[in-house]
Amino acid sequence: MPSESSFDKTKRCCLPAREVGSVLADISPAKAQGALTVDDFEAVLISGGSAMVGTKKALIKDDGESPLRRKMLRPFLISSTTVTNAQFQSFVKATGYVTEAERIGWSFVFWSDVPKNFGPTQGVPGLDWWRKIEGSTWKSIHGPGSEDATLSDHPVVQVSYRDALAYADWVGGRLPSEAEWEHAARGGLGDVMYPWGDQPPNDRDFTPCNVWQGSFPHKNLARDGHIHTAPAKAFAPNNYGLYQMVGNVWEWTSDTYRVKSLKSQVKKRLEQMKGFQLSKGGSYLCHKSYCFRYRIAARSGTSPDSAAPHHGFRVIWAAG
Repeated sequence: MPSESSFDKTKRCCLPAREVGSVLADISPAKAQGALTVDDFEAVLISGGSAMVGTKKALIKDDGESPLRRKMLRPFLISSTTVTNAQFQSFVKATGYVTEAERIGWSFVFWSDVPKNFGPTQGVPGLDWWRKIEGSTWKSIHGPGSEDATLSDHPVVQVSYRDALAYADWVGGRLPSEAEWEHAARGGLGDVMYPWGDQPPNDRDFTPCNVWQGSFPHKNLARDGHIHTAPAKAFAPNNYGLYQMVGNVWEWTSDTYRVKSLKSQVKKRLEQMKGFQLSKGGSYLCHKSYCFRYRIAARSGTSPDSAAPHHGFRVIWAAG
């Protein structure tokens, strides 16, 4: 187990990234008979117009959460949940698609979920609760022998940005932009921290989403009822009928990760993240003491070929 002194107290995020140079050749979106369409999803129509992006109440300023700004959006349809294992399995069955994690041969697994008797594992510098595990894929999210953890109604995870693009193309959609994602997550409530308002989750008696309760990364009290992912429809939806826009799993967006900053130390970090893809929403591994990013304006980025057991996506479609 990582020691208390070993984990980084700075404002880095809990998204691991593959090393530069591990990107595979182009993965072309697969087409086949039997492709799903928007009619096969529980999709919600989101009105267009002037949408809020960012916040006046930034908590992690180095991430680019502020300023609050406006962007004009066209109406769109968005899946009420993240894509589930059952939905992704239909894609794989119809197309024969092989994910990047399967092609690369390994992916990231949280330290306490590494299969027993796996042997020595390699960690991620500064984020050593993440271990590189051969054979960890969307079908065996913690590595060989963990196939039972891939539950049909849970979000598909261990999928890269390119995997998400391929699936979205197959169903005739695309990934949301940051502005579209935030507009949908707010549920019409304006500049709020969470899809339900401004009351933060805690470790005791208010658990409106699936995040960590306890001492990260050592002990998860699971007072929200879930050690790992929750079913995609767990917890109450927001005012638009969208489930788990924060917590449970990070969600890929169509935007690259960019932050404007004059601070030299932040510039150095951002230089290391050049080419990273933007993710929104936080995950079941987020806790206020370390990764307080299960908020609407919060943001992070990782390499587009990375995959992890707390990262998924949802799809949007053009309206009309």
